[in-house]
Amino acid sequence: MEPIAKTYQPAEVEEKWYQRWQEQGFFQSKPNPRKPAYSVVIPPPNVTGVLHMGHMLNNTIQDVLVRRARMLGKEACWVPGTDHASIATEAKVVQMLKERGIAKTDLTREEFLKYAWEWKEKYGGIILEQLKKLGASCDWSRTRFTMEPELTEAVLRVFVDLYKKGLIYRGIRMVNWDPQGLTAISDEEVVPKESQLKMFYLRYPVVGSEGEFLTVATSRPETIMADVAVCVNPHDERYRHLHGQQVQIPLLGRAIPVILDEYVTMDFGTGALKVTPAHDLNDYELGQKHNLPVIDILNDNGTLNEKAVLYVGQDRFAARKQITKDLDAAGLLQKVDDYQSILQTSERTGAVIEPRLSMQWFLKMSEMAGPALAVVEDDRVKLHPPKFKNMYRSWMENIRDWCISRQLWWGQRIPAFYLPDGSFVVALTAEEALEQAREQTGNSELQISDLRQDEDVLDTWFSSWLWPISVFDGFKDPDNPDVNYYYPTDDLVTAPEILFFWVARMIMAGLEYRHEVPFRNVYLTGIVRDDQGRKMSKQLGNSPDPLDLIAQYGADGVRTGMLFSSPAGNDLLFDIKLVEQGRNFTNKIWNAFRLTQGWEVNAELPFPNEKATEWFQARLQDALTQLEDHFDKFRMSDALMTVYKLVWDDFCSVYLEMVKPAYQQPVDPETLRRTTGFFEQLLKLLHPFMPFISEEIWHLLAERGPKDYLCVAPWPKQQPVAGSADILANMDKALDIVAGVRNIRNQKGLGPNKPLTLAAKTDDLALLREYDAIIRKLSALTEINGVDAAPAASVGFVSGGVEFFVPLEGQIDLGAEKERLGKELEYAQGFRESVLKKLANEKFVQNAKPDLVERERQKLADAEAKITALEQSLAAL
Repeated sequence: MEPIAKTYQPAEVEEKWYQRWQEQGFFQSKPNPRKPAYSVVIPPPNVTGVLHMGHMLNNTIQDVLVRRARMLGKEACWVPGTDHASIATEAKVVQMLKERGIAKTDLTREEFLKYAWEWKEKYGGIILEQLKKLGASCDWSRTRFTMEPELTEAVLRVFVDLYKKGLIYRGIRMVNWDPQGLTAISDEEVVPKESQLKMFYLRYPVVGSEGEFLTVATSRPETIMADVAVCVNPHDERYRHLHGQQVQIPLLGRAIPVILDEYVTMDFGTGALKVTPAHDLNDYELGQKHNLPVIDILNDNGTLNEKAVLYVGQDRFAARKQITKDLDAAGLLQKVDDYQSILQTSERTGAVIEPRLSMQWFLKMSEMAGPALAVVEDDRVKLHPPKFKNMYRSWMENIRDWCISRQLWWGQRIPAFYLPDGSFVVALTAEEALEQAREQTGNSELQISDLRQDEDVLDTWFSSWLWPISVFDGFKDPDNPDVNYYYPTDDLVTAPEILFFWVARMIMAGLEYRHEVPFRNVYLTGIVRDDQGRKMSKQLGNSPDPLDLIAQYGADGVRTGMLFSSPAGNDLLFDIKLVEQGRNFTNKIWNAFRLTQGWEVNAELPFPNEKATEWFQARLQDALTQLEDHFDKFRMSDALMTVYKLVWDDFCSVYLEMVKPAYQQPVDPETLRRTTGFFEQLLKLLHPFMPFISEEIWHLLAERGPKDYLCVAPWPKQQPVAGSADILANMDKALDIVAGVRNIRNQKGLGPNKPLTLAAKTDDLALLREYDAIIRKLSALTEINGVDAAPAASVGFVSGGVEFFVPLEGQIDLGAEKERLGKELEYAQGFRESVLKKLANEKFVQNAKPDLVERERQKLADAEAKITALEQSLAAL
């Protein structure tokens, strides 16, 4: 066997084992009727993406779940893949073309898509390769892409089906328009940002009343050219004389009516509202109610068009600056106030959203929302943590139709075909569309060239809502072995911000097309934030590069660092110290391994460690019980901490100290055998969290067969230890005595190995006799005796109600010790008096909760025991 490296080297270990796992095919999965299925689909990252801290957290959690399921004997299948990300990818391609001196407008659709696929093939798989560095045990042979031919066909089939069912329709609606991305976006893709804005008070001249003005407050003076009315509350006495009158739009001079509606709040602004139906959703609904015209003065890119008359061709914000100056110069700007408000921005481009009337395709959501809400309410789909049920319910009960069309070229093109007369048909292919068109018109002479396919593509989410079914080809063949075996999937790990527009929609699609939920559990991670509470992002420059972290601290260190404090649904305040702690944990494990491998064995030595091994076996089983509970409740951080404490505290700091031989002395074979057995069990528990170092030590710990990898080793089984509660309790008592002796060593500046003796004032020496060897070894004691009184020159402590004394004659400065003990006694007496006063207060005793009163009484008992011990120690000195 080669010499064991002094320090753990993660880089070479990680590359070696990941390659071997893949060569062995451990991550690949096929339907196996002899094993229960366990399946997870990855939330597909955008092909534009690179690994960030949110991905690190999300995919580490998925990998922990998948690796553990694999060890539990399940047929674990983790399906990876990427999302085509219409808006984000098209923006990247447009930028790439711009750098080459090519404008999108100079290209045909086919030419642009050729460039887009070229970009996707070059950059689209980067993030999946980065996930391998993290240790993600995905079945890479199953990698899917939302725009691959099979998945695109599934999307189009669903569109056609829902259209035939009357759930998809085309109509003019007010949508969120992204002037930079040049497309409509959904409500869920709008990011509200608190901003400092300005409120402009404009003077609208009253027609036929020289010198009279109606003042209107607006935050968007550049849209006044699209005004079609000014609305006031009919009960507002200030404007009663203007009922039925007209006012003129400032600068433009066009007359518009003053209309009446209780929608207007009298005490907000001036109580007069400019009505601009083309550029505000509420104004649009008000306009519909009063049969007002619609004037759209904005182009797709946010510049003003000819209908504006003024400032034509100018960007909306440039026009705002100019019109403000012109209004002021004309005496039509009364004042400008600053105010805090919410600005709606595009998630993809950051551009300020324009509410805009547009012909779009919509999916009716109300029919599908009811069943999707019911399965969450009755826990057929469990949300972890369950607090998100309320948010989910609120969204589903207030659902609006989904705008599914996007004015882009990259994406699944809407399968609607327009006839020369302006009507349309919806079909999977152009050939099917032609057949329908001939039937619809009765014109058998129609040709495919007579049909024009809709230019729009479908919203990205319209493909990803089908993901749990489409990755198993459940639309291509609804009865294929994969979808029948792996669907529904087991667990979904994702972020709360996409609970509605991905998770909820997947549930709808699953119920619609498989009559079954798509997953049983949804684990909602928090957001990774910096120490100032800001979301980590490359734009803010507050996010470390995950690959740099892996290179510096090792993948296992980063994985554990991310999980140390990431409870479900709560944000993770990232601190590099967490990753350092993870790295230190890998070093601790490595050093424990090196320690045990350095032991020499003497076959003639007897086995002296029954108590130690009995205790650790009970402790291991107790931890296994805790782990099962944590995993069942998706408490991933707690599960890791259970393993961490078991390894660091119980195994390394206590068990190994109990059984390790004296310096340069041999160990008996049974102790080594049992210690190695415990180490193997611990490696199994560590593996889902720390796959690389655990696999490395697994192979160094013993000779292994060609298929004997920790990655597929069985998860430890529960093997209850008889009398484990007493075993654990008695060892806790023994270790408390050890802690008492070590505390005295620390207080007195005595070295950890300086020989001391211990005296116990008790008639019951059974525990001390039973654990004598362990207490003496861990405390570096030469002997433990029973005494009737405190020995001379000793210092005492209380453990388990028993007084213990450590004789210190000749070990310390007795005068200084007397002074220290005197001060400690004085403090303890003062503390006792404060507790006595509280317990003497009848109101406190009568009104406080019983457990609170009992705690005070326990404090008194502890204080009195401590005072007695201190007095005896002083007397002994």
